[in-house]
Amino acid sequence: MASQPILELATINLDEVAVTKEEILELNAQREEFEQLDRLISLDLEQGLAVGIKKQTPEEFWTRGHIPGRPIMPGVLMIEMAAQLSSVIYHLKFNTGGKKFFGFAGVNNVKFRGSVEPGCDFLMITRAKKLSSRIAVFESQGFVNEKMVFEGDVTGIVI
Repeated sequence: MASQPILELATINLDEVAVTKEEILELNAQREEFEQLDRLISLDLEQGLAVGIKKQTPEEFWTRGHIPGRPIMPGVLMIEMAAQLSSVIYHLKFNTGGKKFFGFAGVNNVKFRGSVEPGCDFLMITRAKKLSSRIAVFESQGFVNEKMVFEGDVTGIVI
């Protein structure tokens, strides 16, 4: 059975912009195909909580080969999106200006509960469980049409 959502989904306004794509790119090093966030639609640094979104288009690099005839977003990219959202929270919380590299250190308790396909808005909610200037652990949940399709914990460290 899936966990309870971190946030009540009905309270999320999908039209909000809390952090722009340009601001994300100032903080995170990923570029081109590996940019997994279009924007943050909600941010609460006091709680270490953020909601990010990415529109999955038919042009995503993975659509040709994963899986031909029925393209579905690879689970590792769901984890990557959670890691990138966690990184934005870290950089903004500690006001690094993107000058430190906050890297992926591990995942735990990951479950894939559904698919993300081209045309979907993939919503990721991430909340800090532990957040210090050196290491952080975040719980994350991904949703498509209010259905939880991903959950897991992501750990990051300053490298």
